[in-house]
Amino acid sequence: MKVRYLLLLAVLAGCGRTQAPGPVAAAGTPTLAGGDLLLITIDTLRADVCGFAGGPEGVTPVLDRLAASGRVFDDVHAHNVVTLPSHANIFTGLYPFQHGVRDNSGFTVPEEIPTLATLLRQAGYATAAFVAAYPLDSRFGLDRGFDVYDDGYPRSSRQTELLLSERRGDEVVAAAGEWWRSAAGGRRFMWVHLFDPHAPYVAPEPFASRFPDRPYLAEVAAADAFLEPLLAPFLDGKEPPALVVVTSDHGEALGEHGEPTHGLFAYEATLKVPLLVWGSGWEPGRDPRAAGHVDLLPTILAALDLAEMAPAGLPGRSLLTAGEADRPLYFEALSATLNQGWAPLRGVLRDEKKLIELPLPELYDLETDPGEERNRFGDEGALVRRLMADFPSESVWPPVASLASADEQARLRSLGYLAGSALPKQDYGPEDDPKNLVELNRWIHQVVELYGARRLEEAAPLARRVVAERPSMAVGHSLLAQILLEQRDVAAAIEVMEQARSLGAANAGLNRQLALSLAQVGRADEAITILRRKALPENGPGDPEDLTTLGIALSEAGRQSEARQVLERSRHLDPEDPKTLESLGMVALRQQRHAEAESFLRQALDVHPESPEAWNMLAVALFSGAGDGGGAIAAWQRSLEFDPEQWDVLYNLGTVAPGLGRRELARDALERFVAGAPGDRYGDDLIRARQMLRQLRAAR
Repeated sequence: MKVRYLLLLAVLAGCGRTQAPGPVAAAGTPTLAGGDLLLITIDTLRADVCGFAGGPEGVTPVLDRLAASGRVFDDVHAHNVVTLPSHANIFTGLYPFQHGVRDNSGFTVPEEIPTLATLLRQAGYATAAFVAAYPLDSRFGLDRGFDVYDDGYPRSSRQTELLLSERRGDEVVAAAGEWWRSAAGGRRFMWVHLFDPHAPYVAPEPFASRFPDRPYLAEVAAADAFLEPLLAPFLDGKEPPALVVVTSDHGEALGEHGEPTHGLFAYEATLKVPLLVWGSGWEPGRDPRAAGHVDLLPTILAALDLAEMAPAGLPGRSLLTAGEADRPLYFEALSATLNQGWAPLRGVLRDEKKLIELPLPELYDLETDPGEERNRFGDEGALVRRLMADFPSESVWPPVASLASADEQARLRSLGYLAGSALPKQDYGPEDDPKNLVELNRWIHQVVELYGARRLEEAAPLARRVVAERPSMAVGHSLLAQILLEQRDVAAAIEVMEQARSLGAANAGLNRQLALSLAQVGRADEAITILRRKALPENGPGDPEDLTTLGIALSEAGRQSEARQVLERSRHLDPEDPKTLESLGMVALRQQRHAEAESFLRQALDVHPESPEAWNMLAVALFSGAGDGGGAIAAWQRSLEFDPEQWDVLYNLGTVAPGLGRRELARDALERFVAGAPGDRYGDDLIRARQMLRQLRAAR
């Protein structure tokens, strides 16, 4: 793929080169052989909001206390501005183009790459991780090497469902503290990840009241307070010698350069991060040397007297070593490229000079222009050429992500992230530069926020505006279709998705959702046509989500045997996918194999206990198979707990409950069904429901 910018000079692989270090004092010497390690990453924490880094007083008193007897690094940068790749950089000691993880979805840390956890477990450490949000779910590969990986989020079988994809910092710290105490007596490595400062900013009390006009600071203050039970024992001398490392994955723009949160640009607000190291052998004070996340792995290993375990060829260096290498630090921001089809962004930092490669390239002198307000690209040709030589040479640029699953997309959307596979372009011009798309980016963020807040009536017109502004962008059509599906306007959603196909703006995920929707309205044969070639490729096993969607369409078309074969093929590829298990239960029901249906549906509910559809079908299986009326009613009631507008459930409950002596329950269900069920889908059922209601009222 060809990308035309920066006037086009050849890019060379230079990010690993170093020159002789300068005369900077050593940070300390490793005296923690066999000591414990506590790594804390605070998501979305700007470098300049911590008190120890010159931020406002009273926001981070716990971290400030740690910093007072630890070492603070003042010039540290991430290499990505979103969660998963940034943590992959920390744990592997590699740049994103080396380990291959470029965004929050569509990538997995390769099994063959050593991580901090795999290395320390090999060295005899007990290892545990406690993470607060879905972007670090075990499915993305960072769980390797951990004896305990506490992420704990249920999987979903509903593409539009908004699940709780994060947990508060005090919950994370409580679980982490229990493990830390239980593992006492041996060498321990624990990673604790807090997500609280991430948008949306909804801090608990008393922090919300302390910062009523600055909700981001309220979230930071809450995260700091949550860490107190974990850090106080170290500061009070109640823990054996340990190394404590605190950093963030990236910062937060808070409106700077027109960016509301993070992920679009790589200005200092989101790229610069705090770094605090506390422990024996670390001289308290401040360290001005330029550093990056790639330096953390070699630094930690050296501090634990395990430097010989560092994999060969790491681009970073131990911060224990005296001197400062004259070397570039690479960074990138690819979320807008991979999810929205906009121009890819990458850059290098060296000697406080920052080059950003885009169709409209940028060069800043951070020493004289820390706010990055004066673009010097056109004035410093020789410097630009020197910095361009530091860019890596990649065989495919920009990289391509695999398609995020429906579950991944729903979870990331609930956290304010987009996830999908944008259609690739051959060339990117100024119209694709994110600087020219700031307003559109703001609209997209507003749509996602409104969607997450269930304010669908406000989200829908803004999503239509996004589609009209950039009709070639698949994610706009996808967001609008999801909103319409949430509003139960399936016909309108289908129209949007078919329009996207006609414009060539439909990616694989949108085609999959279109097929599901077509099957839902009785157009199963069209759904099968859309899906069959991709779900059943001539070579290879196929994608499990494509297979499951095809299985559903075949079942809706009445082809149950074929549907079962396809669904079993999907289950072989992903045995615990709740949608596949749920669909197998549906097929078994339609084949009158009630015991088998019950088994599949209970397996689906074990993985995702909040699926209203699975509870409904389980109720049908119990009632029609074993004649378990009480169990069926209980299952229908569970279904309504998770979705009060399950019209099929209300109808089923209303028609079955009278025969079991539950007339009040039946009357309530039928009244709700008659009041809300759409007439175009439930015409005959509504007539029967009204007749039954009259009979129940007369009997009363």
